[in-house]
Amino acid sequence: MTNQHPNNPLHGVTLEMILNDLVDHFGWNELGKLIDIRCFNNDPSIKSSLKFLRKTPWARTKVEKLYLDLKNKKRRG
Repeated sequence: MTNQHPNNPLHGVTLEMILNDLVDHFGWNELGKLIDIRCFNNDPSIKSSLKFLRKTPWARTKVEKLYLDLKNKKRRG
C-alpha cells in the first residue's frame, strides 16, 4: 500500500490528538494566550474545544499551525 498523502504532515493525526498534545505541552492557560479563543480561556475542555474547532475553520487552522510549529521545533532539537 502506498502513502496517499505524502506531503500532508497532518495525515493520520486527529484533531483530538493535536489538541491533547498542545494541552500537554502548553497547558490551557498558555494555549489560550497563544490562540485567543473562548473555548481555551473560559472553562476549557477537550470536548468543547473539539466541537468549536470542527465548526470554525480559521481557529482549526491556527491550532494545526501551532501543532506543526511545535513538532518542527521538537525535531530540530
